[in-house]
Amino acid sequence: MSTLRSRGPGRPRRLPVAEQRALVLRAARALFAEQGVQGATIEHVARRAGLTRQSVYEQFGDKAALFREAVADVEEQAYRTIAARASGDADLDLRSWAHRNYATMFDFVAAHPDALPVLQEAERTGIPALTRLRSRLAEVYTAASRERWAAHGVEPGRADTALVTLYFAMTEALVDLHRTGDPADRDALIDLLTEFTVGGVLRLYNQAPDVLARLR
Repeated sequence: MSTLRSRGPGRPRRLPVAEQRALVLRAARALFAEQGVQGATIEHVARRAGLTRQSVYEQFGDKAALFREAVADVEEQAYRTIAARASGDADLDLRSWAHRNYATMFDFVAAHPDALPVLQEAERTGIPALTRLRSRLAEVYTAASRERWAAHGVEPGRADTALVTLYFAMTEALVDLHRTGDPADRDALIDLLTEFTVGGVLRLYNQAPDVLARLR
């Protein structure tokens, strides 16, 4: 009867391919965020992942391919997390919905501190992952916000696209402000975004309706 062979002393167990990929991607995301695509090396990634350089090359080919995979991984994770929150809870009123979605973006960056730097590095190197993410999320946000604006008698029309673009630009700037240097108060920033955007559009609609009308 055959028996299982035991490994020799000190011989490491070979991890399943999926587990190796996950370790490499996690290490690569952190290093690309810290050092950029130029500064990070396959050697650095392998060391942080606890694998050999050969394992990384077998999984991803080269550093350029690994960077593309890491960027795609971040983009999909961000889209799934943020889009799911934006399209849910149909019973929330406009301010509560906006507040929760701003909080979601702050929470995502706090939970995944390498995400935004990796996406920003991708943009700098010619991979429009952040631009694409904004565009994909804009579709979700536009559809979800339109119903809530209607409850206030606001029909923004094509202004929706411009408004969502502004939302993302302001949120990314304030998330960066919170993430780097001396962080500002998270809840205060979220309240600021909520009141500035929701209150601002309602004020436009009531006091300068021609501005929105020209964008329809």
